[in-house]
Amino acid sequence: MTDDLQLRRKWTFRLPGEVHRQLVFSKKAWESNEHVFLKAFLWALYVDEYPDLLIERSIGDRYKPDVFAADAAGQPAFWGEAGQTRAAKVESILKRFAGLHFVIAKWNHQMPLLIQQYERAVAKSRGLRRGARVEILNFPDDSAERFIQADGTIQIARDDLEVYQFTPE
Repeated sequence: MTDDLQLRRKWTFRLPGEVHRQLVFSKKAWESNEHVFLKAFLWALYVDEYPDLLIERSIGDRYKPDVFAADAAGQPAFWGEAGQTRAAKVESILKRFAGLHFVIAKWNHQMPLLIQQYERAVAKSRGLRRGARVEILNFPDDSAERFIQADGTIQIARDDLEVYQFTPE
């Protein structure tokens, strides 16, 4: 990815070979480049499974997801968080939405400490909804250069990342 792409306030990301599968991301003044990249990576990784993914849309909840998809009944089916995500937020969301696929994307973090933090918060929580699936994705420090081509095409697979999954009991 070129430095020119990182200087812009709006970036168009696309999927390989599919001109119609592209999305424009606007970078807010306080937002890091990495935060925008993480949202774009989540979109690229999960758009096939959830074709109606939305980016930073209010859903009438206390929290606004970075990446979101609803099921046929309008209930949250996919919730993606990019960057800082407090364990209390994860716990709150998992308590309220049954069957949710919840993904946390981190930029170059130490996974053992992160996993321990989230598992501990979820384990001590009472009243979690059944069927939730939680994933933590750790993106390497050179993710922008590795996964985003100069024209904004994202080429990424789960195998490129450090991935941890668990299902709250």
